[in-house]
Amino acid sequence: MHGAIGLRMVVLTLALAVGSLTALPPSYAQTQGSERRQDRRDDRQDSRGTRQTGRQDARDQKDECKDGDEKTRAKCRQEKRDTKQDAREDAREIRK
Repeated sequence: MHGAIGLRMVVLTLALAVGSLTALPPSYAQTQGSERRQDRRDDRQDSRGTRQTGRQDARDQKDECKDGDEKTRAKCRQEKRDTKQDAREDAREIRK
């Protein structure tokens, strides 16, 4: 009984020693596919930031337009729409 346990301990010790001596070649976790996905994520984040900046710019522009008395509300709304549309177009250019 003690001989079988001792033999198992020796085999286990040798297996651990040999396993720790063999070095695995360095591997890279990222593949070409994951790099492309990361590039798409970055592009989406950049275009999202562009759209959000455009929205804020449009709000500011509309507020300034409403404060001035030279334009009608409809013209202020149209300017806001145009500003947001320009931001959307810029965001589409980033994603291409």
